[in-house]
Amino acid sequence: MSLHDKYKNEVVPKLIKEYKYTSVMEVPKIEKIVINVGLGNAIKEKDLMVTAEKEITPIIGQKLVRTKARKSIAGFKLREGMEIGLKATLRKKRMYDFLEKLISVALPRVKDFNGLPENSFDGRGNFTIGIKEHVIFPEVDYDKVQKIFGMDITIVTTAKTDEEARYLLKYIGIPFRKK
Repeated sequence: MSLHDKYKNEVVPKLIKEYKYTSVMEVPKIEKIVINVGLGNAIKEKDLMVTAEKEITPIIGQKLVRTKARKSIAGFKLREGMEIGLKATLRKKRMYDFLEKLISVALPRVKDFNGLPENSFDGRGNFTIGIKEHVIFPEVDYDKVQKIFGMDITIVTTAKTDEEARYLLKYIGIPFRKK
């Protein structure tokens, strides 16, 4: 059963029962997943951006967009308009495929993993996960990796509160830390 089917068949009824929603349209859902890769060293290493694109594109299954600096910062030798990162927004099928891969394959490969912290919500029902090494994904051939990148994964939900979002993600299968 796919993650989307699990959401429709198991998670929606649980949330309706828990929060006593009157309509299925009130039930919070995952709207999109935003993946951001910050590459501050791309200022010094010119080929870093291309390398990161080649290694991360197969993980997410779509092309990444290069992000540019909005302000110049002399201390970091950063000029406005320089390319300093990559990002991608996943929706619908790609979003559910990526989330399923993250939950069932990538996170269990993290050494000493004991769950994600429950305090990573932003107050509006969105959850952010910071990953230190992109090599936890099965698409990455560890022998060919030149440099290890970290990434931020933000799961954007339609939930009005963090509590609703927490239940939604917990029922979907996000492994939160045991208290």
